[in-house]
Amino acid sequence: MKSIEVRLNLEVVAPLLDLIKAAADGLKEELAITAVVPDSDADFADGWRQELLQDQTGDIQVLLRVFGREFFANGIIALDASNSEAVLRACSAVRLRLKSGLLQRMEDEVLESGEVPVQKLTEDEHKAFACYVFLATLQELIIEHLDPSGRGV
Repeated sequence: MKSIEVRLNLEVVAPLLDLIKAAADGLKEELAITAVVPDSDADFADGWRQELLQDQTGDIQVLLRVFGREFFANGIIALDASNSEAVLRACSAVRLRLKSGLLQRMEDEVLESGEVPVQKLTEDEHKAFACYVFLATLQELIIEHLDPSGRGV
């Protein structure tokens, strides 16, 4: 099974984990995006949303486990086929949460280009932007090296 290990600077990443955990707490009760229910039956719609919420919660738990004891011991996270898809989805959910929260005054194009006027950000926005970029980079690593689509790199 293909895997990658990434060494991260604990002093830089640990504060970002606080933001990830805060977003994860908020995402326990709410989907990262508004779900368009494919059926008008209220019971079906509620069940469908609950299933999506459970899946989202599970993905976020996988992401948080990547930053577990081993990470705090040596600064290394391990990614492989067993966790890469869940980590990708969890990173997306957290990034969406950051975008709708601390980064809400920023345009999508500005965020995605990375050309954010950092000097004009509040301290909280700066930290949220760093977290946003960190999660995007993690997603890029997974896509580039693990090919979660299963089509081969």
